[in-house]
Amino acid sequence: MRSRGTLRLATRGSALARRQAALVREELENRRYEVELVTVETTGDQIRDELIHRLGKTGAFVRELDERVLEGELDGAIHSMKDMPTEQPEELVTAAVPERGRPGDLLITPDGTTLEELPEGAVVGTSSLRRRAQLLARRPDLEIEPLRGNVDTRLEKLLAPHLQEERQERREDERNRDEDDYKPAYDDDRGVDDWFDGLSELEKGALGREVDTEYDAIVLAAAGVERSGLDHHVDFQPLPTTEFAPAPGQGALAVTAADGETAREINEAIDHPRSRVETTVERTVLAELGGGCIAPIGVYAVVQGEYVHATVQVFDRDGGESVVASRDLPVTSHAAAAREFAGELADRGAATLIEAARRGADEGDEPDREDETDGGGSSGGR
Repeated sequence: MRSRGTLRLATRGSALARRQAALVREELENRRYEVELVTVETTGDQIRDELIHRLGKTGAFVRELDERVLEGELDGAIHSMKDMPTEQPEELVTAAVPERGRPGDLLITPDGTTLEELPEGAVVGTSSLRRRAQLLARRPDLEIEPLRGNVDTRLEKLLAPHLQEERQERREDERNRDEDDYKPAYDDDRGVDDWFDGLSELEKGALGREVDTEYDAIVLAAAGVERSGLDHHVDFQPLPTTEFAPAPGQGALAVTAADGETAREINEAIDHPRSRVETTVERTVLAELGGGCIAPIGVYAVVQGEYVHATVQVFDRDGGESVVASRDLPVTSHAAAAREFAGELADRGAATLIEAARRGADEGDEPDREDETDGGGSSGGR
């Protein structure tokens, strides 16, 4: 089949980023474009062992990719939308928003436990102020502990203590098998080697991981877990978006490009109008509120006929105070309506909560970096 042209697109080098870039490449190739993916290591990727909120200047996972585009070296860049700042250089546009993945969060546990079933004082891992506040609003007794790394790393940190304990118990079973009062710890009565052979690669990786914190549960974005191909290897419960509004743009990808013919061609080829409308509402609300990465803010929009149903949640750090509201916004004027909605929420107390979060950040509290599942985080766009 004749090619329409070759596009050189930047992507981060993490496993999830490459998988997401491959989705965009596939869509463009289906429109007869040839696509070359160019891996760009970012500042955020280089700082692997610090929490996402210590990365400093916003845009650590975005800037370097877009700079290569603006310099004319590459035709575009592929981002997780929730990593992106709400403000962009005038000469740069979001050329396309492909069809969005699942926007919500997952509560992941070693055994499928629900949020209600977690024991009192359970330890839940997340480095997101939004998720922290939402969890504490529902379960003030929980202990929220930081968690960072790519999706595989985070899941291994959750699974490691439980799998290591099981391995030890199975070893003891093997040693005690010939005793008269032997009772196996597990019904399958497998030896350690047979048990190990039946584990997934994720579980085998967890067995060799040393962890400082033993988590009862962790929270990750559903789209990241699914795109990593790990949703069939863990037990999880979806967190309802009515109570746990996601980060603006969560689950969506974006292709940025210099304003011009190439951007228009990418738009015509793979832009998904519904996803663009929904994420525009979410990011417009965030931009209007001005919370960025310092305040726990969730925004979720979904097109329903002639309206966009938008839910906004603004919390204090510990989830004790909040401004929460929903509204149906006209599709035909969704951006303007989103700005008006956000302004009303600011007047109702959202601005006060955000300002308190800003003062806390100035006084040394840790600002938010949404813990995106590929190790990236928000870049001021949340």
